[in-house]
Amino acid sequence: MKVESVRWPVAFVLATALGVTAFTRGDDAAAGSPAGPTPVTQAQNSLPASGDDAVARLAASPRHGEWVMVKSGQDSIRSWVSYPERSDGAPVVVVIHEIFGLSNWIRAVADQLAAEGYIAIAPDLLTMKGVPFDADGEVDASAARSQIRTLDGKDVNRYLSAVAHYAMNLPAAKKVYGVVGFCWGGSTSFAHAVAAPAASAAVVYYGTPPAADAMNAIHAPVLGLYGGNDNRVSSTVPAAEEGMKAAGKKYEPHIFEGAGHGFLRAQSGQDGANMKATQQAWPLTLEWFRTNLGR
Repeated sequence: MKVESVRWPVAFVLATALGVTAFTRGDDAAAGSPAGPTPVTQAQNSLPASGDDAVARLAASPRHGEWVMVKSGQDSIRSWVSYPERSDGAPVVVVIHEIFGLSNWIRAVADQLAAEGYIAIAPDLLTMKGVPFDADGEVDASAARSQIRTLDGKDVNRYLSAVAHYAMNLPAAKKVYGVVGFCWGGSTSFAHAVAAPAASAAVVYYGTPPAADAMNAIHAPVLGLYGGNDNRVSSTVPAAEEGMKAAGKKYEPHIFEGAGHGFLRAQSGQDGANMKATQQAWPLTLEWFRTNLGR
């Protein structure tokens, strides 16, 4: 495992703003916004939005985003798709939400991945539970936390495979996908690597691993990104390393010194350590996808 002291990474070439509001193009959303987005620096624009500026970044995005309904058996999964601006086919990344449900922040992360050249699809895994959203598209986090515990893991992986299949069959897509998840979604990303041999890459943000005896089924290489001050989760890393090594699977964990749980969303937390972790973790995420999915 790699325990990371904080350092400033190289700058990204692609500077962005994030996402768009429901059923609209990003340029329409920006034009209709009553107040301009919060100014951000070029360095910040190469990173996903924090939870505090996700809505503003969504409103300012030049990229196209849209809601779709994806069928899986008798179920339908409400999903947000963000498209990159490129002239050729794009790999697909499935973005798995936290225990708080499909928030505006998760949609903003999806759009940042689109800024990097991926078709990003973020499924609402609570669609069938009827968790409400407000007028701004923000999920009722309390209801999401309650309902997410009632999900069946087999259904979740079926939904994830369905949205991946949907996205890979878009005319603008390449037929390759990876998954990235956060918190509950991080654990779910690791679990999907077990359940879905078609997945070509998995990224786990501060999520716990599957049982060691399940790791033999993993085909996708797994990147793990953890906060040093999140011992509830980061303490599971050594056993995960041992289990993945015994199973002959690729697993690359990084623990970021001083960062807390949820650092990519709570970027202002932990006296600067969360931002420094974000500045390290996001380039690792992109490199993982570029290596395993292509560009």
